[in-house]
Amino acid sequence: MPHSVVIEALRTPRGAAKETGALHGVTPMELLAGLLRELAQRTSVDTAEVADGVFGCVTQTGEQGGNIGKAACLLADWSPHLSAVTINRYCASGLSAVNWAAQQARDAHGLAVAGGVEMMSRVPMFGDKAPYYADRVIGSRIGFVPPPWSSDLVATRHGFSRQDCDAYAALSQTRALAARNRGLARSMVPVLDAQGQLLLDHDENIRAANTLEKLATLRPVYEAGANGLDDWGLAREPELRQIQHVHTAGNAPCMADGAAAVLIGTADAAARLGLPVRARILAHADACVPLTQTGAVDATQKALAKAGLSVADIDLWEVRDSFAAITLHYIRSLGIPLEKFNVNGSSIALGHPMGATGAMLVSCLLDEMAARDLRYGVAALPGAFGVATAIVFERMR
Repeated sequence: MPHSVVIEALRTPRGAAKETGALHGVTPMELLAGLLRELAQRTSVDTAEVADGVFGCVTQTGEQGGNIGKAACLLADWSPHLSAVTINRYCASGLSAVNWAAQQARDAHGLAVAGGVEMMSRVPMFGDKAPYYADRVIGSRIGFVPPPWSSDLVATRHGFSRQDCDAYAALSQTRALAARNRGLARSMVPVLDAQGQLLLDHDENIRAANTLEKLATLRPVYEAGANGLDDWGLAREPELRQIQHVHTAGNAPCMADGAAAVLIGTADAAARLGLPVRARILAHADACVPLTQTGAVDATQKALAKAGLSVADIDLWEVRDSFAAITLHYIRSLGIPLEKFNVNGSSIALGHPMGATGAMLVSCLLDEMAARDLRYGVAALPGAFGVATAIVFERMR
């Protein structure tokens, strides 16, 4: 089966998810539609040639309800004949959207568009009020535990200390600040208001003050007992004896506003339409590890095997941080050199607009691979309930 190709990948800056954040005044539909307009303009694509659209959005309620992906395509003046769907694979939604769109492009022997959006300043996390969020009985029956606690469980199982987690978080802040100081990335599209005035042209969440010393002063999200979760977890794994609570607001991903859009096609369709190609999608895979958010390890191993590549072949990694111990577990499990991993910071520093982050990883990865003239890259991320997605790319230009 021929590979799908990435023609262009764009993203907005990540805004702070609060009322004073730079993007708070923009609706989710407007944010995604503005990026889709820019995607059509940069590529000069006739949107009537695009067979389908797949968009990630986790909290599909209120302003993010009603198949926001399709609505944003219409608001952006894309072809009304373009079908579209909005999906929720938790934090992996945006990257899953890229996978699904790649399959749709192959099936249509043409083009598809992918992406995602999440405006966490306007539509709060858990705003869809799923019963397992609040009802411990239902949550326990289906295996849902809060991600910060499951991350503490991973830290305990694998021996990651509070100092280990804080050191990774501080590195993420340092790398993100250095990247921002270098200037606007190729694929980052500044956000303007209705009058054409600049709202945001950089990632807003970076906290240079989050040094190791500052991080050490923050209280864990959960402390001893964790409202009964520790007893529940230790009953399942009594050999642990005690859950170490190491995750704080400083070594966890911060909430954010943002959107991403990726134009995908077959190589034949891109050639027929005169569209230059940025990368080939060599392989993708999904996985799930119940209880913990470590599924990205399995998803990555599956994707690499499909691509016929090893960890040593990969030149650059762009992986969404769940919580610091989850990322450290991923790095250790796969044996990834830190100098190839999240080189411009990660969602701990940059923020995590849940439905958009996965698609954002594509633009971030391809930008840096082009800057360094690298060939192979991996984008991956884990999500709630242990779901995870990974894609292996080969850069073409």
